Amino acid sequence: MTLPTTLRTVTLPDVPGLGGVYARGAASAGRLAVTRRVGRAPAGLPEVAYEVRGVDVDPTHLTDYQHLLGEPGSDVLPAGFVHVLAFPLATALMARTDFPLSLLGMVHLSNVVTQRRAVRLGEVLDVRAWAQDLRPHRSGTQVDLVTEVSVAGELVWTGTSTYLSKGDSNGESDAGPREEFVAPVPTGQWRLAGDVGRRYAAVSGDRNPIHLSALSAKALGFPRAIAHGMYTAARALADVGAARGEAFDWSVEFAKPVLLPGTVTVRVAADDEGFAFTGWDAKRTRPYLTGRVDPL
Repeated sequence: MTLPTTLRTVTLPDVPGLGGVYARGAASAGRLAVTRRVGRAPAGLPEVAYEVRGVDVDPTHLTDYQHLLGEPGSDVLPAGFVHVLAFPLATALMARTDFPLSLLGMVHLSNVVTQRRAVRLGEVLDVRAWAQDLRPHRSGTQVDLVTEVSVAGELVWTGTSTYLSKGDSNGESDAGPREEFVAPVPTGQWRLAGDVGRRYAAVSGDRNPIHLSALSAKALGFPRAIAHGMYTAARALADVGAARGEAFDWSVEFAKPVLLPGTVTVRVAADDEGFAFTGWDAKRTRPYLTGRVDPL
């Protein structure tokens, strides 16, 4: 993906700490609440791309991620782990004072990743992130956060995460009616404990309050804590396993949040092009996530 020519690149000395990023996001929430009360629609996005060069991977961090997600212990960085490394840079953009949506309570709608080759422990990474395509959604406003990871000038990984700010509207959504969900034949089941949000937060740094406890989630409109979307997507990727190869496209759409604790019925199976996966609530026959992994 090409960086838009209208954006100015700002090089940061280090990957931002997410604790400070969320604190800045909380500070800007009040300003945005005032903007919503006076009826102003979300404005344009920051004309800035953030970049951090020379990022080293901590082996212990990698091991902790592999253990939690069920990835094999090796020197290959799982595609979901690369997302974890790039995530703070994208989040820092959403915490800027000129970002038009509130970071706290942001819901992850979808993710699309292209991994061009295996990324290995010991390689030094350059990471870049920017925001684009602010647009309406039936429940508010959505936006894309794009991240790129390069090694010695070679682009090896690209991810686009789409987020929803509920209740913030910048126009009418052109989304059509939702398709009726028909549950496929299951291949397994995930039983997610109530602390999964906190455990994934420990390896990802993503301590958005909607994931941490029932109390903090209720303050942002959820009945209980919800699982990180990327946790469930990465579980599905791990279930595909080595058959995905070293280069692949990985896409996922999140339909409903998984309340914690909770059970996700899953199907992960090969088809003519690659692998399709679905996770759903078997009791209510409603989907949590659907996606694909297609080897390149």
